[in-house]
Amino acid sequence: MNTITSTNFNFPGQKSVYKGKVREVYNINDEILVMIATDRLSAFDVVMPKGIPFKGQMLNQIATKFMQLTDDIVPNWLIATPDPNVAIGHLCTPFKVEMVIRGYLSGHAAREYNAGKRFLCGVDLPEGLKENDKFPEPIITPTTKADFGVHDEDISKEAILENGIVSPEDYAVLEQYTRALFQRGSEIAASRGLILVDTKYEFGKTKDGKIVLIDEIHTPDSSRYFYAEGYQERQDKGESQKQLSKEFVRQWLIANGFQGKEGQQIPEMSEEYIASVSERYIELYENIIGEKFVKADIHNIEKRIFDNVMTYLK
Repeated sequence: MNTITSTNFNFPGQKSVYKGKVREVYNINDEILVMIATDRLSAFDVVMPKGIPFKGQMLNQIATKFMQLTDDIVPNWLIATPDPNVAIGHLCTPFKVEMVIRGYLSGHAAREYNAGKRFLCGVDLPEGLKENDKFPEPIITPTTKADFGVHDEDISKEAILENGIVSPEDYAVLEQYTRALFQRGSEIAASRGLILVDTKYEFGKTKDGKIVLIDEIHTPDSSRYFYAEGYQERQDKGESQKQLSKEFVRQWLIANGFQGKEGQQIPEMSEEYIASVSERYIELYENIIGEKFVKADIHNIEKRIFDNVMTYLK
């Protein structure tokens, strides 16, 4: 299967290129950004050696769809999507925090809770919860926005403000937008028989000082979903939840002795396993979007992307 795991384009007016864990971002004339969603797979802030077929297309199309479904409540950076793997938007200065919001005790929060912690990112966690229980109300647990290959770190609102990472006025907007987006995302998920468990949002400022949503939204890379049907029954029985997220990859890695810690080796991913991950991502896409996934032509992905972006730029 053809995948795209890195790019080396040279577009007219190109000023710089930023390579994140999954996306590669080209600055055109300090005005717009061309963001390419690659097929790279990242877990525990480590990029896996092999790409997942169609993953970049799925992430880009999910993010585009949810930007369109939420632009009435929160402005975003998006201008156009000229290719299945490409989003083009306004150049923004990103805030150096990721706004993580959690409706349930899952994933990282559950691991911390099970280790005995009752205080996460400045938020008190109630006693007596078990993994995947719903919080009385969603909690915001920000992380620092790390550079490529570096772990994001938990941080509290107080520390963000004390260290001047975000101004109090801007942080109030980030919190308001985070809660509004999570509410809308939860409503959309419920209409599709899903529970939006937790997610993260990234924000930036446009040249004229407007705060907008950037990067991705409600994708399986940035969010965790449960199937709503049978959720309570599984909780009552102490069973694992049926979920739609990248957590299945993390669990596979943990079972194979890898959690991104120093000295650990990334386990070998067979072609069969990679194909199964791709199929799982397609299942995620179709459930989250509520539409059949249409595979793009991957005969020559790089040429397709380059030609489509060039046509748009002209």
